[in-house]
Amino acid sequence: MGGILKQDDAGGTVIVVGGGAGGMMAAGRAAEKGARVILLEKTERPGKKILISGKTRCNLTNARELSDFINMYGANGRFLYRAFSSFFRDDLLAFLKRYGVETKVERGGRIFPASDSAGEVVAAFRSYLDAWRVEVFLRTRVRGIRVRDGRAMGVQTEAGFRPADAVVLATGGATYPGTGSAGDGYEIAKKLGHTIVPLRPALVPLIVDNKEGARAMQGVSLRNVRLTAFQCPAADIDPPWAPSGDAGEGIKRRRSRPPVIDSRTGEMMFTHFGIGGPLTLLMSLSIVNALEKGPVSVSIDLKPALNREQLHRRIQRDLDRFGKRSYRRILAELVPRKMIGPFIAMTGIPPEKPAHQISASERERLTDLLKSLRFNIEAPLPLAQAIVTAGGVSLREIDPRTMESRLVAGLFFCGEVMDIDADTGGYNLQAAFSTGYVAGEQAAASAAAHKCP
Repeated sequence: MGGILKQDDAGGTVIVVGGGAGGMMAAGRAAEKGARVILLEKTERPGKKILISGKTRCNLTNARELSDFINMYGANGRFLYRAFSSFFRDDLLAFLKRYGVETKVERGGRIFPASDSAGEVVAAFRSYLDAWRVEVFLRTRVRGIRVRDGRAMGVQTEAGFRPADAVVLATGGATYPGTGSAGDGYEIAKKLGHTIVPLRPALVPLIVDNKEGARAMQGVSLRNVRLTAFQCPAADIDPPWAPSGDAGEGIKRRRSRPPVIDSRTGEMMFTHFGIGGPLTLLMSLSIVNALEKGPVSVSIDLKPALNREQLHRRIQRDLDRFGKRSYRRILAELVPRKMIGPFIAMTGIPPEKPAHQISASERERLTDLLKSLRFNIEAPLPLAQAIVTAGGVSLREIDPRTMESRLVAGLFFCGEVMDIDADTGGYNLQAAFSTGYVAGEQAAASAAAHKCP
């Protein structure tokens, strides 16, 4: 990429709808391949969702090997093999370096700009678009794509019709509508006959039924805990069901066994409505999908490094050693300060009861709670508040080699508008960049071959 600038539009005209990660990559690549490119963005500037990604640091991609990378997208990951063979992580990093963006690798293989600035990434893409003379029109809303004889021939905007020899639909998902991702592309694709796999929130905090309990622990951040989701009410959980290791969607050779939906170790937090944090986000789509089948609950193991017997012995040792201490002070050594009050209420043990007076049955209740703090999941937060949209244009109707619609010639897709989503860690942005690269390149070729005289 880069090099000699194109000097004419002999290759035909490509319109890219949407100026996000995939759209900017598609527009630049199509122009680089010789097309005249028009990028239509409905907000006041392109790249708005990139600017807030990774908490404004922009988690670009991940250092994992290709096979593990693909696994992060679940069953739909296979669709991306061809796109990744054309443009993958090393290609992305080389491209960004060419435009002045140095990168670094952090925990979990996450790759960020060395500057920790998402704005630097957007600036690189703007330079790419400028270098290849992409015509960018802002505050331009597209209402539909016009088709003639089974082929896309342009787009209908609020201001009128714009002709094209090929169209790339890169409108994103339906999350963070303020960034432009308001689900417009799904309606546009549906009107053309495409199947839209039902939209669900992915990477989203979860609402619990016991909001009062969650609110009492609001702001508590837990590290090195195990979160396990079950397809049953909380009261029906049998603690031995929880696996000793991570198991679930995207974990190689570690599928979960019913009624376990997903189980992971890491960090999470309590909110005023339920649970959030990295673990919750990572498991949220599996839980959202399971909610369609019936009740879902979660169990938090606050001491996953100890099995139940080991934890019970530790508690007994503390009670024997500090016999005159109150139950409240004993709890202070076991849980964060803000969890002490809720634990007192849930165990039913008087807070000032001396440790040496705590009975065997009370010790059992405390041990059970530390190993299995349970909540029924009521629902996820609304789709607009999720990080990623699951669902979208069915992959069965898109050619993975070209990103071209199997229903409408000259129409190409990239990014989150398609039924592709992944865990956190840079995977969703890499999919957008890779599919955008392919869609742009193939749209340019299609436009050149079908250029209107």
